[in-house]
Amino acid sequence: MKFGIFYEHQLPRPWDEESELRLFQESLDQVELADQLGIDAVWAVEHHFLEEYAHGSAPEIFLAACSQRTKNIRLGHGIMLMPPGYNHPFRAAERIATLDLISNGRVEWGTGESNSALETGGFGIDPKLKKDMWVEATEQAANMAALSPYPGYQGKHFTAPCRNVVPKPLQKPHPPMWMACSRRESIQKAAEMGIGALAFGFFEPEQAEPWVKEYYDIIKSDRCVPIGHTVNANIAIISGFSCHPDATEAEARGLDGFHFFGYGIGHYYVFGDHRPGHTLVWEKYEAARDNLQQDKGRGCIGTPEQLRDHLRRYEESGMDQIIFIQQGGRNRHDHICESLELFASEVMPEFKERKAEREAQKQAELAPYIEAALARKDWMTIPAEDDLPVIPALPKQRESQEARTKSIEGMYTDRTRDGSIFVPGEDPGLRRPQAGGDD
Repeated sequence: MKFGIFYEHQLPRPWDEESELRLFQESLDQVELADQLGIDAVWAVEHHFLEEYAHGSAPEIFLAACSQRTKNIRLGHGIMLMPPGYNHPFRAAERIATLDLISNGRVEWGTGESNSALETGGFGIDPKLKKDMWVEATEQAANMAALSPYPGYQGKHFTAPCRNVVPKPLQKPHPPMWMACSRRESIQKAAEMGIGALAFGFFEPEQAEPWVKEYYDIIKSDRCVPIGHTVNANIAIISGFSCHPDATEAEARGLDGFHFFGYGIGHYYVFGDHRPGHTLVWEKYEAARDNLQQDKGRGCIGTPEQLRDHLRRYEESGMDQIIFIQQGGRNRHDHICESLELFASEVMPEFKERKAEREAQKQAELAPYIEAALARKDWMTIPAEDDLPVIPALPKQRESQEARTKSIEGMYTDRTRDGSIFVPGEDPGLRRPQAGGDD
């Protein structure tokens, strides 16, 4: 079983001028430490306008910075918002490929829709259509990353012409794809589409076991028709995290941040009324803290022995990865680092010992089913070269004869400056008749 760390980039008020600077710099330090300790993955959300709860609005920038301070840790979008109003599929494919190249092939491509009014309203996304938008954009972004050239697409929610999207990712045909899942039905849908399930449902190991079984049963069935160009059969779950030799201290350091994480979900996705720039989410959480149900699961918050027992139960359920919410609420940077170090030294080794053998057995078992799933896919085809469009430069597209024949020399150059680059106004490779000549 693998382990990841998760970043919303939570920042409860009050703030000072350097609050966000400290938040991101400390997060980068934590990721660098996690890489040194052997943690398998870091996951970064994409959220917009969710003050205090999630300041991670540009995960591709954060993950790119992580890539230059680490060597082995996988870099996960958890998730990239795929409806075209957030990210045009061309841009999604370009950014994923670039991150994969600068990280030497370490990207995990999580995808999703978002369900907050601040985000859908801010970007003009119709909530009733966002799921269909996700399907279209995710499938086409995978095609864009894998095909040379991309043939083009006329869809319900976006249109894209034939283009060759560059660069291409290092991982072929594209990085492993995942889908955000909050319900049992969405986990099943991820399996039907042949992609990993990032489960944000916070369910206990005994609840997880039948869901994991259903996921892999679907992967092995005729229901699995990949949305991408390969199958990523994996299921991961989010968990609270704080590890300390004393259980009471572990709770004191991590439980309040985990509870704020849950309260923030409720505020932005369920019951909240939010006035941008003024609603004080942490203050509202503190006022409601005593009314919150305190007996719910707390995930991996406890002593090393308690975490080992908890994680063994997840391993027995067939779970592939546990992703820790260690940066939540007002959890302190030094406490986060101490927890990671203790976990890596006293909890993680036994799971690492079993990981390679477990993964090899899984891949061998799934190989024929994945081959069958890929055979069921309706693949987008690339037209013959002669059937591909030729796109003239803009001056050649102008309607008037004057515009077509007028030289564009000077449009990109300033001949009064030394060192200006000469840009020919017509193709110098085409020989044109000379005035008064016989040709």
